[in-house]
Amino acid sequence: MKIVIVDYKAGNVQSVLFALERLGAQATVSSNAEEIKSADKVIFPGVGEASSAMRALKANNLDTLLPTLTQPFLGVCLGMQLLCQHSEEGDTEMLNIIPVPVRKFDAAIKVPHMGWNNLHHLKSGLFAGIKEDEYAYFVHSFYAPVTEHTIAQSSYPEPFSAALQYKNFYAVQFHTEKSGPAGAHILQNFLNL
Repeated sequence: MKIVIVDYKAGNVQSVLFALERLGAQATVSSNAEEIKSADKVIFPGVGEASSAMRALKANNLDTLLPTLTQPFLGVCLGMQLLCQHSEEGDTEMLNIIPVPVRKFDAAIKVPHMGWNNLHHLKSGLFAGIKEDEYAYFVHSFYAPVTEHTIAQSSYPEPFSAALQYKNFYAVQFHTEKSGPAGAHILQNFLNL
């Protein structure tokens, strides 16, 4: 199986590589369009700020490539948000793959939302074998609201999308590579899709 991690200089690539290695999987890190298109699975990790990440994607024409992919695709953290329509972070137009906005948490609560939180309302094969209220590790100041594309929820303090799915595009707000056995199980489920 050919796994490609999208390299756009905004991802926590090494952590994801190590998590995959622990599962016995090898991945290539690339921004090359042909290499990404030929992958069996694509992983799109991200940390940082939305407008900077979008500029990096546009610099490599990844903003036009990624929406055309048909293989299983997993966005992680900022990678999830970039798959959405628009972000309140810097009033940024995103990739518009998953028809969901990204909003800033209410100013009355502490941001970023950082630490372990429960996952609930689990749907999709991505969460096969994961129990309701399993913990995952989050670090984010912006969120996707709960919509018909939500396949897992968490709360801070209001419910938000911990994971989304639209067609072949899966996305998780939490860091799979830092979420212990549950995160490893979710990555394995993705590789099995």
